[in-house]
Amino acid sequence: MKRLLVIAHVLGGLLMVFAATFVPPLLWSLGVDDGAHVHFFISGLGCLACGALLWGATRPFSRELEPRDGCLLVVLGWLVMAVVGAVPLMQQIPGLSFTDAYFESMSGLTTTGSTVLSKLENLPQSVNLWRHALQWYGGMGIIVMAVAILPLLGVGGMQLFKAETPGPMKEGKLTPRITQTAKYLWLIYAGLTVLCVLGLHLAGLSWFEALCHAMSVMALGGFSTHDLSIQSFDSPQVEAVMVVFMLLAVLSFSTHFVALRQRSLNIYLRDAEASAVLMLLLGSSIGLGLYLYALGVYPTLGEALRHATFNTVSLGTTSGFMGQDYTVWPMFVPVWLLFIGCIGSSAGSTGGGIKMIRALILIKQAGRELGRLIHPRAVAPLTVNGQIVGNSIIFAVLGYMLLWGVTQVGLTMLLLATGQDFMSAFSAVVASVNNIGPGLGSYGPMQNYAPFSDFETWVLAIAMLAGRLELLTFFVVLMPAFWRR
Repeated sequence: MKRLLVIAHVLGGLLMVFAATFVPPLLWSLGVDDGAHVHFFISGLGCLACGALLWGATRPFSRELEPRDGCLLVVLGWLVMAVVGAVPLMQQIPGLSFTDAYFESMSGLTTTGSTVLSKLENLPQSVNLWRHALQWYGGMGIIVMAVAILPLLGVGGMQLFKAETPGPMKEGKLTPRITQTAKYLWLIYAGLTVLCVLGLHLAGLSWFEALCHAMSVMALGGFSTHDLSIQSFDSPQVEAVMVVFMLLAVLSFSTHFVALRQRSLNIYLRDAEASAVLMLLLGSSIGLGLYLYALGVYPTLGEALRHATFNTVSLGTTSGFMGQDYTVWPMFVPVWLLFIGCIGSSAGSTGGGIKMIRALILIKQAGRELGRLIHPRAVAPLTVNGQIVGNSIIFAVLGYMLLWGVTQVGLTMLLLATGQDFMSAFSAVVASVNNIGPGLGSYGPMQNYAPFSDFETWVLAIAMLAGRLELLTFFVVLMPAFWRR
């Protein structure tokens, strides 16, 4: 019980931080007079009041967080903030149920990009801004943002940072103080977002469209202000700008930090994970472009490469923007896009999936096991970037991959039991667990997730959260041993 009170104290602080996120859509609503300002004001004030009350009532129980506390707080933090994020959506959109509003909010915060809404163009601008802002906050992680602020409340942030940050190797710090690290990461994130806004505006989008899509691009989220997503613009310039910034966002922000500090682009070439990500995405773009042109899907090679590149980078980075309806392409292409979406992101980026570093470790471990069959006595340590990867990390990756596979099989079987066809159920689960967004079958890029029943919607909402927290952080709180002293 005392642990829950400690968690409640910090959760109150997080809610007070989150209350500040209602200010931008509130001011925008007042500026354009779209009538939604009242709902944002009430929601923000309610969030602030609840957070302050919770923080003040549990202040006597404040202490440094333990590792288990960090895991529980992150899970509860995302669950509660998704509820808070759903409130203005439910108030402003007529007929939107709490289930669908929660799904939309969770999809935003987890940067999945799945939506249950249609006629997005008719939504008040501030509501669309709120949807994209949720993705932007969730991209780097609200918890990581709060790490930079919570010391003011007397709460240590290391356990939060380790629990929320994606990737198997979380011990390294860019700076001696974890709060300083979080601040630097957010400064880089915000700086790239500003540059993306300018780039999209110069490419032809209005300031509002540029701002919304820049937030979604840097978060690798995939929300758009149009039902047809990026296809509605039909602009090679817009697509080119988005491709560049999606590639920047899918690389580790710690790599960006080191490259900026050393003022050298060689950092990216020396980073095995960054090189593998870029080779996979760019190689797939060229290969699929040639494939589509050879099959006569597009009349010119330039057009085939354009559409293949945008959709490959979009799906491969787990953004989920739609440039074309890729489900009408030969089946090999959309299945390949869904596959690379599972592995195409760097650890420490805003992307989802298993992360490329895990794929590299698995490949090298498989090669090492094959080598042992030939040379049983050979000593061949597994190395990444010239550093030996310990057995504890290798075993953690193997355990994660088993859990990743079991989770997707189990959730797919659950959706099949509700009457969904295999392709729709499987792709929806894969897209949710890996935070990709659009699936295949009945829930492809031209459709949305509105037809799902309430039960199926909640299943996918939990799947998105579990994937965003990289499964281990989520599932550990469900173990009985976690709650024992």
